[in-house]
Amino acid sequence: MSLDVSPKLLAEAQHGDIREEDFVDTVRTSLPYAYDLIASLAAELRDGRAEFTDNQTPPPSEKERGQLLRALASDAIRGSLERHFGVTLAFQNCHRVAAFRPESADDETYARFTSPRSQVLNQSPEFRDC
Repeated sequence: MSLDVSPKLLAEAQHGDIREEDFVDTVRTSLPYAYDLIASLAAELRDGRAEFTDNQTPPPSEKERGQLLRALASDAIRGSLERHFGVTLAFQNCHRVAAFRPESADDETYARFTSPRSQVLNQSPEFRDC
């Protein structure tokens, strides 16, 4: 799944740097499921006291799953979304995205969530081919 880049943004990129806000807007319109999911996790984190918020609900279709994988597999997209929403993202399986406060990236909870042990414990047969 590729981003739907406007001709204007493409021309700007060909001539130099682009504004991150324009890139994030392209992500928002190209990968709406991923963008909205991360936006909701960031809002829940901001409005609460939990150490992190996470999604454990599988996407409704492979299209949405593809959007999520695309957003989180790209360093540029993931980093821009983290800066835009003021969070640090972590990812397991095909859909378990977590939003942490940026200062928590060195904490035990984040380390535990991103550990190989946690990854193994969050496996199940239905996620094998996702």
